[in-house]
Amino acid sequence: HDRATTIQTAIADEAKATDLVRPGHIFPLRAREGGVMVRVGQTEGSVDLARLAGLKPYGVICEIMDDDGTMARMPSLEEFSEEHGIGICTIADLVEYRIHNESFVHRAAETLLPTAFGGEFRMIAFENDVDDLTHIALVKGEIDAEKPTLVRVHSECMTGDIFGSMRCDCGDQLHQAMGRIDEEGAGVILYLRQEGRGIGLINKLKAYELQRTCGLDTVEANLKLGFKEDLRDYGIGAQMLRDIGVRKMRLLTNNPKKMVGLEGYGLSIVEQVGLEGNTNEFNRCYLECKKLKMGHSLNLD
Repeated sequence: HDRATTIQTAIADEAKATDLVRPGHIFPLRAREGGVMVRVGQTEGSVDLARLAGLKPYGVICEIMDDDGTMARMPSLEEFSEEHGIGICTIADLVEYRIHNESFVHRAAETLLPTAFGGEFRMIAFENDVDDLTHIALVKGEIDAEKPTLVRVHSECMTGDIFGSMRCDCGDQLHQAMGRIDEEGAGVILYLRQEGRGIGLINKLKAYELQRTCGLDTVEANLKLGFKEDLRDYGIGAQMLRDIGVRKMRLLTNNPKKMVGLEGYGLSIVEQVGLEGNTNEFNRCYLECKKLKMGHSLNLD
């Protein structure tokens, strides 16, 4: 009864800190602004779920215990759900729903950019409500929602794109894509800040050193560091494309997983257009790993 009274007092429309004594009957938690898109926690999930249901943005969290006193895991929760007719919603479900139904991207700046690889592009910087990263779109020509647009979704590779590293084919792919779009007369390049397939620059360099000293391939090195082989997410990129006006795409990629990652956001991919980078003694193992372990469409003969 005391806990119920505390909860009702705390969520009252005119609630003030002085209405409650501390310590009290309930541990208060404060959800981060932005909800599960900023922190994938139960606190944020509870508040998001209430808000999405059209209710006050408050939640009450409690653990469900197994008979042996331990915290119930998903198999036990599914049995509990079926027995009592209570639905289950995961944090991942909430993230997916919000990505599909809310817009988190905002145009921050725009200019014309003459380039050495594809002529002049309209360069748009996008900020977003999910992270502190600024993602870039290079747009050429008029984008028609009814006409398939040539699109390259390129994850940042500082070593390859800027310093010309021969360990990968990233810089080659980026510059080829810019040239192909220039020839087409219209298209979009998204430059997403997802260095090292999402593990970041420092961990990418650590992975390089594991490859150099231990003979690991790129997938094995990521796993050795405790990461999945690919942590990239394309939800923000999909929202950028929608903001630009793209609905149908001819996607410049060798990666079939990228096609799956972009579909489902009101975008359709009508064609996969391959890109072939240069093969050399330093990146051959890397390219073979992408083809054999990650399913990329590459011709290395």
